[in-house]
Amino acid sequence: MPQLVLDASIALAWCFGDEGGDLSDRALDMLAVARAAVPLVFMLEVGNSLLVGERRGRLTTTQTAAFVEMLHGLPVDVDGAPPNRVCPSVLDLGRQYRLAYYDACYLELALRLGLPLATDDRALLRAMSTAGVAAF
Repeated sequence: MPQLVLDASIALAWCFGDEGGDLSDRALDMLAVARAAVPLVFMLEVGNSLLVGERRGRLTTTQTAAFVEMLHGLPVDVDGAPPNRVCPSVLDLGRQYRLAYYDACYLELALRLGLPLATDDRALLRAMSTAGVAAF
């Protein structure tokens, strides 16, 4: 059973070392002994950031492939809730907290599962505080 919800910003910090910090390191360490949950949008966000990283010369295709392989080896569960079932809640959260839809997906999942959320996103951190979601 997952013990935290993992935001793409934390996972991407593992790839782009200059963006990381203590939080991303602690989250990765936690995955040595626990599982994480992610919404369906997680891999879309990660994949897009990896492509942008390649285009900007921050990653090679070989580095991208190695990172994706590393991610697939981690104990991360992609939420299986049908998108049409969670969409109304995600939209409500996005409106209420002025979040992008994909950020509201993480908040919705953390609320639904009752788990802390690991993120570096400032807007999401503010929303979590107000919504009563614990920060990892």
